[in-house]
Amino acid sequence: MRIGIDLGGTKIEGIALDDHGNEIFRQRIPTPRDYEATVDTVTKLVQLIEKETGQTGTVGMGIPGTISPATGLVKNANSTWLIGKPLTEALQEKLQREVRIENDANCFAVSEATDGAAAGAHVVFGVIIGTGVGGGICIDKIPLVGVNAIGGEWGHNPLPWAQDDERPGHPCFCGHPGCIETFCSGTGFVRDYQQHGGQAEHGREIVALAEQGDDLAEQALKRYEHRLARALSHLINILDPDVIVLGGGMSNVDRLYETIPQIWNEFVFSDRVDTKLVKNKYGDSSGVRGAAWLWPSD
Repeated sequence: MRIGIDLGGTKIEGIALDDHGNEIFRQRIPTPRDYEATVDTVTKLVQLIEKETGQTGTVGMGIPGTISPATGLVKNANSTWLIGKPLTEALQEKLQREVRIENDANCFAVSEATDGAAAGAHVVFGVIIGTGVGGGICIDKIPLVGVNAIGGEWGHNPLPWAQDDERPGHPCFCGHPGCIETFCSGTGFVRDYQQHGGQAEHGREIVALAEQGDDLAEQALKRYEHRLARALSHLINILDPDVIVLGGGMSNVDRLYETIPQIWNEFVFSDRVDTKLVKNKYGDSSGVRGAAWLWPSD
């Protein structure tokens, strides 16, 4: 049995998978905003899963940050109470076994590459475009973490081929202006629409208005598509993945899968682009499934 834990900012989700990837148990509980309480809660969740299933399992976990190879401590976490803490060590001591922890975007990529929308692909780039922008690289079902544990962090690079009205760009929480995240996240999409006179508060509202023929919403969506296409083409020029899988709220905009590949042909350094752009298979459950699959089948 493989146990996966998805440590989110508001909820912790646990799942148990059998050898074939079938779900045999799932549980969600609120995330305490305290490090010690988080460790205790994750420990109790694993214990609950094993009690309910009558089995012991391997444990993998996705977090909104990463483990520093230099210190073994959590870094770059949106859940700031985890930063600088020995999360891996603490959980291994509590659970008396090895615990594998990866960035949540890496877990998303592993999930979709293992038995999801990109199953069977050699190189997969998983993109989470929601409140922020995350990315994870998976090669033959194994996450490419990198020597600095920041593999796939494309969101904190400048928007490529920036146009005059896109410079210097909105400030990003990382400290630099004009990051891909500030343009291509759902938050950035809404902000751009509002800066051009729109009143909607959520991306889905803007998309609905565009579908109804609202020109302001349509123009905002076209700007978004062009920016996302440029950002992804930059990634293709570097990584050349077989498949790019979209996750997060903006992945539900169905037209992206047709428009983005049409646009990125202009920017990818190739005579043709065979990279596939696909929607995720498992939605909000992909991250927790990927955490379980951090323990591969062979």
